[in-house]
Amino acid sequence: LKTGYRVNAVIPPVAIDGPILTIRKFSDRICSLDELVGLGSLPLWYAQLLSCAVSLRQDLAVAGGTGSGKTTLLNCVSTIDRPTAGNIYVDGVDVTTLRHADLARFRRERLGFIFQDSNLLDTLTARENIALALTINRVSPREIAVRVADVARRLQIEEVLDKMPHEMSGGQRQRVAAARAIVCDPSLVLADEPTGALDYETSKEILALIERVCHDFGCTTILVTHNNAIGRMATRRLRLREGALVENERDPSPVPARDLEW
Repeated sequence: LKTGYRVNAVIPPVAIDGPILTIRKFSDRICSLDELVGLGSLPLWYAQLLSCAVSLRQDLAVAGGTGSGKTTLLNCVSTIDRPTAGNIYVDGVDVTTLRHADLARFRRERLGFIFQDSNLLDTLTARENIALALTINRVSPREIAVRVADVARRLQIEEVLDKMPHEMSGGQRQRVAAARAIVCDPSLVLADEPTGALDYETSKEILALIERVCHDFGCTTILVTHNNAIGRMATRRLRLREGALVENERDPSPVPARDLEW
């Protein structure tokens, strides 16, 4: 656990073998249109009183249809938004209490992101896109070169390191995005509909990659999807409907990504 974050002193850090992510009585308030124009109607609530804990190296799938609240939940876990109520602990740190510089530092050091669109910078090569996160964290150039080469080898993207994003296929761009997400050795990798813009076969390839990220790199992953079939690859599954948690189950025998069908 990295030190130096300002956290509530009454909340001790979790033990090494404790949950990597804990959500306690989370809820998020969405204003209705009437309220926005001052008519005072009741607000809408998403993910009402949702609580769960996710262990190290566990993969969590959050499934639900459009408007179910899954992206709202992911945004709060990823510190992009703040919940209206409740607490979210990552590595024992309550991220809802972090402010400004501490929040930015926590996000860049402890979280990795894989988006629906790879979100690579068009003006940088794959190598430079991966290295950017390390550069921001002030890692030495020598170590950057070693770490980029290592993650590229392990994710089998060495042949595209010197290519620009427009020279790569969609699957290759997502592999580079995955490398960028894990090169800083985060505690938590968050993937928001990472296969949404890909064809079926490439989708399965990227899901297998996310599976490897969890198992081989020792990361805890959160995969948000509207596809319940994809959720079957996770050892822990949450399903949301209209802001409410309707399913919270563990699966000791998840379906390997290569065997998924939908």
